[in-house]
Amino acid sequence: MIVIPAVDVREGRCVRLRQGRADAETVFGDDPVAMAERWASLGPRRLHVVDLDGAFAGVPRQTALVEKMIAAVAPLPVSVGGGLRDEAAIEAILAAGARWAVVGTRAALDARFLREIGRRWPDRLIVAADARGDRVAVKGWTEESGESVVDVGRRARDAGAAAVLYTDVGRDGTGLGPNAAATAALARAVDLPVLASGGVANLEDVLALAAIAGVAGAVVGRALYTGAIDLREAMAAVEGRQTCSPSA
Repeated sequence: MIVIPAVDVREGRCVRLRQGRADAETVFGDDPVAMAERWASLGPRRLHVVDLDGAFAGVPRQTALVEKMIAAVAPLPVSVGGGLRDEAAIEAILAAGARWAVVGTRAALDARFLREIGRRWPDRLIVAADARGDRVAVKGWTEESGESVVDVGRRARDAGAAAVLYTDVGRDGTGLGPNAAATAALARAVDLPVLASGGVANLEDVLALAAIAGVAGAVVGRALYTGAIDLREAMAAVEGRQTCSPSA
């Protein structure tokens, strides 16, 4: 498992939301490019970027800024999400340098669309399963769909996605700890790498996720910004655990 720092961008600033709510925002910086460079300098294996304006609007809003962030940390691979609901938007973000495009709402609601983009961009897509309870939240986390997390995860697998990104929206930004049980259930149900997000508050949370078979990464946001998690320490702890594991 790897530790993946996240940079969420809204109106040109680095922010974190609480439980996915637009009205529960904390600003952690005015320069997303510098923030991306800060995390990249500490040696992670990838970076995760979210265009929150795009997530709420339904179309990307910060592509030019995201492109600058990607260029600033190259050759570090970057996954980018937020408003990627058609092929043109996905193509544009990949052309901007993203290694993976993170698709959520349209992928959850339209199985045919997911199959089509999976054929066009094999291994370049990450499907986001942002959930409230066991149901996937869509349209910038403002609505609940009828789709279960496992259903979306299985469709992502069948479409050839690189991974599924699971976020418990109710825990995101709260520091309550990740939903390890639901993460483990998803990992058992799909033969696809799972990236875990939402509520990661301390090193113990990171190590708990690392202990779950099938979890390939932990996306960490607020806890890095507040200093509750030291990125280098977390990466070293995870690597040490994996080195010492009997199955390593």
